[in-house]
Amino acid sequence: MSRRRYPMQPTDPRILAYSDAHIRTLLAELHERGKKFGLVFPSATTDKTLDGRVLVCFNTAPASTLMNLLTLLLDADREPPCGS
Repeated sequence: MSRRRYPMQPTDPRILAYSDAHIRTLLAELHERGKKFGLVFPSATTDKTLDGRVLVCFNTAPASTLMNLLTLLLDADREPPCGS
């Protein structure tokens, strides 16, 4: 039984707990997990901090975008392939 999850919003207060170093680690995980699905983000890095929130450099996306992408990749790894 799976619960419905909702994407993390840029204004989610939990984002404030992530430092630049945390986000860089999560970006490395995104690079690694994305390879399996052909998702390559060679230039993705941290950008600047705005109102305490670290921005990720995919066109200055908020870190919540990174979290949502990682969640989707983790879910895809857990799901059995179609037709199985």
